[in-house]
Amino acid sequence: MSAPGNEIDGNVGDPRGAHGHPGDGGIAHASLKGYLTGFVLAAILTVVPFWLVMGHVIDDAAIASAIILGLAAVQIVVHVVYFLHMDTASEHGWNMLALIFTAVLVTIVLGASIWVMYTENANMMPMASQALHHAMGR
Repeated sequence: MSAPGNEIDGNVGDPRGAHGHPGDGGIAHASLKGYLTGFVLAAILTVVPFWLVMGHVIDDAAIASAIILGLAAVQIVVHVVYFLHMDTASEHGWNMLALIFTAVLVTIVLGASIWVMYTENANMMPMASQALHHAMGR
């Protein structure tokens, strides 16, 4: 029987630690290099869409939107991997379940965002054309 407080996630006497890595003592693997890599990738994935929009790099709005949404999805993956340290190698499948939940949530958020922006655009345009007709005296 061990003293209270000596158990780490039920791994009593397990030298691998709470996360199953030898000698880590249950501490998640995080390094300055990993955080800097994640930061640089996240910064690039933020700056590129701004450049695409502000520089009018792509003339077709549908293609530009698809590229921006793709970059947003990649940025979410970067955050999940580099900052939340979630991957497919998991303890008892919880990380995989969290990754699946994240993917479903990202799909819903991106789809709903596109739907809201499309609906706003469709509903706002008739107002602009009506104002134009009234201004022209028609």
